Amino acid sequence: MHALALLTMLTAIDPFLTEFAETRRYQSGRPGSVTITPDGKTALFLRSEAKDPRQVLYALDLATGAESVLLTPEQVLNGAAETLSVEEKARLERMRVTARGFVSFQTSDDGAKLLVALSGRLYVVDRVSKKVIALKTGEGAALDPQFTPDGRAVVYVRHHDVQVLDLATNQERGVTTGGTELEPHGLAEFVAQEEMGRYSGLWLAPDSKHLVYQATNHTGVERFGISDPMHPERDATRFFYPRPGRTNAAVSLFVTSLTGGHAVAVKWDVKAFPYVAQVSWSAPALTVLVQNREQTREQLLRVDPATGATTLLLEETDAAWLNLKPGFPLWTKDQGFFWFTERNGADEVELRQRDGTLAASWVKPEAGFQALVGFDATSRALYFSGGPNPTESYVYRVVDGGEPQRLSAPGVAMDSAKLRAGKLIIARVTSTSLSHTSVFDLTGTKLAELPSVALEPSQTQHTDIFKLDGTPGSWVSVTRPKDFVKGHKYPVLLEVYGGPHVNTVQHVPSLLSQWFADQGFIVVKADGRGTPRRGREWERAIKGDFATLIAGDQLMALAAVGAKVPEMDLARVGTMGWSFGGYLSALLALAHPERIRTAVSGAPVVDWLDYDTHYTERYLGVPGNDAASKAYQVSSLLSYVDAAKRPLLVMHGTADDNVYFLHTLKLSDALFRAGKPHVVLPLTNFTHMVPEPLVTQRLEERAVQWLQENTK
Repeated sequence: MHALALLTMLTAIDPFLTEFAETRRYQSGRPGSVTITPDGKTALFLRSEAKDPRQVLYALDLATGAESVLLTPEQVLNGAAETLSVEEKARLERMRVTARGFVSFQTSDDGAKLLVALSGRLYVVDRVSKKVIALKTGEGAALDPQFTPDGRAVVYVRHHDVQVLDLATNQERGVTTGGTELEPHGLAEFVAQEEMGRYSGLWLAPDSKHLVYQATNHTGVERFGISDPMHPERDATRFFYPRPGRTNAAVSLFVTSLTGGHAVAVKWDVKAFPYVAQVSWSAPALTVLVQNREQTREQLLRVDPATGATTLLLEETDAAWLNLKPGFPLWTKDQGFFWFTERNGADEVELRQRDGTLAASWVKPEAGFQALVGFDATSRALYFSGGPNPTESYVYRVVDGGEPQRLSAPGVAMDSAKLRAGKLIIARVTSTSLSHTSVFDLTGTKLAELPSVALEPSQTQHTDIFKLDGTPGSWVSVTRPKDFVKGHKYPVLLEVYGGPHVNTVQHVPSLLSQWFADQGFIVVKADGRGTPRRGREWERAIKGDFATLIAGDQLMALAAVGAKVPEMDLARVGTMGWSFGGYLSALLALAHPERIRTAVSGAPVVDWLDYDTHYTERYLGVPGNDAASKAYQVSSLLSYVDAAKRPLLVMHGTADDNVYFLHTLKLSDALFRAGKPHVVLPLTNFTHMVPEPLVTQRLEERAVQWLQENTK
């Protein structure tokens, strides 16, 4: 069938893909960024319309269920168009935010005031009167704004320096001076934002009079330029991007007064531990978590704010690497702090005394800890999400280190949660429904559900999830077409991610997988070794090699599922993925043409020497020795070009500042020179995310067309 005719047919017969794209995967219209006011009476949240990414700030009275609009972008901008600076766009990219309008907000500690940002400017809203005050922050985007704990001022970064604005006078003054693009103050460097989950470079003291700020020196760090190929007359935008084995940004920390003046340097062995992974300043202590470059050692240090001197509280080591978990250390007022470790073979939460000595194991390794929710000091209850089955996730409560008590409602679900003002906010996704967010008390009693205006997909899911027998025992999912005929042979789509941090086999609606299945495929996913939630040994089995074992586990799973599902035609297998999944999809087609007939590869890392330091060196090592050289060689797609026999479609955003477009150009150049079949689809001026609805729709249409044509 002619390509244009196929695209027209897909659009005409199945409106799902259009709706899927226009609703941001059916996420538009669902409440997000939910918090509870300090009095526990009101839930505040952001929500857009069903087909509009622009978010508005809402309030819900938990007692009456009455919903009201607190603030809209139109009220703030008075009809002007929203604009974003390069810095703001990059920050949203790091946080994977595709919404617009209000993308976040903060409440003052007393709940009386709200802080929002829009078009690089800051606004404070009186929650009762709804009066909006535009803060006089001067020219340039105000980044990472934060209320001081007493609510009297707002701190942020503008023009590479930390600023403070007194709300009583609406006057700004500098906290730091001398910041430049090369040496900024108060901002997290690229790898902290992209790989550590640390998006801030300033931390306020509980007394509202002092702060810690990060000073970053980019001297010697490579800069990558991104230009718009549709507008060659425009200059390229340049970003600092450290590649494996090359110079990293040098990070220092300083303690200073909000009135400015003398800054006290925080002292630690920066040469041995160059990465600042976490900073926490609570009433009990100021602590800093630092890592060595190999990420095999880390130290938690207590800081004396007056002198900058540090005291070692504890040290962790791991022969392969150390994972970071957001929220740790979690300090309590009188019980010390909670700490995350994998020392005993799986995720575990410990209670540590104030001097760092072990008090108790609070969440045991067998509990399946996934993410911290919070701690209630009154009941001595720690809340977390997770569970022993990696395809499910529930909210649990552990009192005094006892047995975990599941709070989520019965039934297969994926829950994410947070604890605010003595209430639990739980977003629940079941195997048949998308996210619904509710507020519960600390015993799990439901108080209210936040209203959603999202469209709900009309799809019926036809997915089975099960664990394979034998070694390694991967979890897999099989999605069949809605008009599946028993005994009929179907081509197979192996949909992959397969890399660290991500589980693809989960009891949630697989909307796009079902759509691909409905186009005539049996869709298979597998979580092999290297994926999370199966223990330390399972995850670290891939150390030093992204190619051999990861691809092998996918192929083993494919064969095992094929033995259980005879309708799968294993002679007609295509594979597809994005990011690490794009890498793995291309790897499978290039290195295993006898098993994989074709691949669609989205934004693939081609040569890991061209990816960033913190992620890549964690798994493949720091270049400079024979072991690392072998790891990078065996993991590079370029090593498999000569073996390539199958057609490959590569899609990639030309403005991608995470996996740069150079990766796809390198692969295409090598394939072209070797005379190997492939097609490159450049997504002009798109980053690692593709939020535009029409382009999202056309991308998926092109992918299914390619797979259909090449698995005939």
